[in-house]
Amino acid sequence: MLTMNDDDRVEIGSLLTNAVLRSLERAPIRMRESGVTHSGWRMEIGSDQGSGSIMLVELPDGRSVYRGEGMFLGWPREQLEAAYGAMREVPDEPRFELQQLG
Repeated sequence: MLTMNDDDRVEIGSLLTNAVLRSLERAPIRMRESGVTHSGWRMEIGSDQGSGSIMLVELPDGRSVYRGEGMFLGWPREQLEAAYGAMREVPDEPRFELQQLG
């Protein structure tokens, strides 16, 4: 079960408490079965249980591959996907946009 606290900390059942998104950035990914470098998203997360990252790679055939590092090493795909999705919740406030003038 995923819940969001008032201070942007996510709780994922009994697995993670007070989870905080530290960073979300693009990262190059090399896979054994592919001769090319893919691009993926690396999400750094800190929690009361420790810290780690979840990698998301979207393959050309439409599949998504999740990989856990640190605290998330060994987690099943379903839990990685749920944690990644919970941490990427879209805020209720409007997105910041810069105006182009002239």
